[in-house]
Amino acid sequence: MKSGFVNIFGKPNAGKSTLLNAVMGEKMAIVSHKVQTTRHRIKAILTEPGFQIIFSDTPGIIEPKYKLHEKMMQAVKSSLEDADVALLITDVRENQEESNAIFSALKLKAPAIVILNKSDTVNGEQLKSTEAFYRQQRYCKDVISISALNKKGIKELLDVIVALLPEGMPFYDGDDLSDLPTKFFVSELIREKIFLLYGDELPYHSTILVQEFKEKSTLIKIQADIIVQRETQKGIILGEGGKMIKQLGTLARKDIEEFLGSKVFLELFVKVKPKWRDNERQLREYGY
Repeated sequence: MKSGFVNIFGKPNAGKSTLLNAVMGEKMAIVSHKVQTTRHRIKAILTEPGFQIIFSDTPGIIEPKYKLHEKMMQAVKSSLEDADVALLITDVRENQEESNAIFSALKLKAPAIVILNKSDTVNGEQLKSTEAFYRQQRYCKDVISISALNKKGIKELLDVIVALLPEGMPFYDGDDLSDLPTKFFVSELIREKIFLLYGDELPYHSTILVQEFKEKSTLIKIQADIIVQRETQKGIILGEGGKMIKQLGTLARKDIEEFLGSKVFLELFVKVKPKWRDNERQLREYGY
């Protein structure tokens, strides 16, 4: 039996969350085309005959601008410390030197697999030269080309990971998919819809706090607060005559019902908390 922690690192929008969902065959991490969608370290447990892999999706590596960013980079740091294998993911079209600088700065102790994502978007020559570049780097144990979105190369990647894992008994029971509470995934599914429906800035100024999660005989009742920083943002979330928040609630409820396998009654409220991203107490309250 092999088991261990396999942690995913990379720049924002490299495809870390899409990769996690692809290897798990389940939606474990929210995805959007906007950068910095992932704020937490999201653990997902893949148990198969002969091995257990505890994957961690981590926030994209950035220069912190406020306390929320600092918390996000702390999640990256903790992932560096307990990794048995590191997955260094980069968009194959990205500047190699930039990604190499980020990967080198991690000062990894664990063996690292460089993952060239979106490999189906370049020609064979470009792919070969990019592979050759990373194989020369000291941190690189192997290079795998994949398309996380199309689930290409995932089996080959898993084979390479398992070969590098230490021998050991599973850390978690076979049925567990994550060590995070259900409320966390509910809040993330709501937050994903904010990234989908609203403009560039608003998603970064908002977060979700699930206040109530009650399982009744026929459905699950969920009440959640959408936290924003300014009154004007509250107006944008609500929309004219409450049109936008209604659309947000409908889309989120559908995904939550699919995730929980149950009917859901979802109530959303908008609350203004000025400068919450720089408030230590509020950040803790919101799960950061």
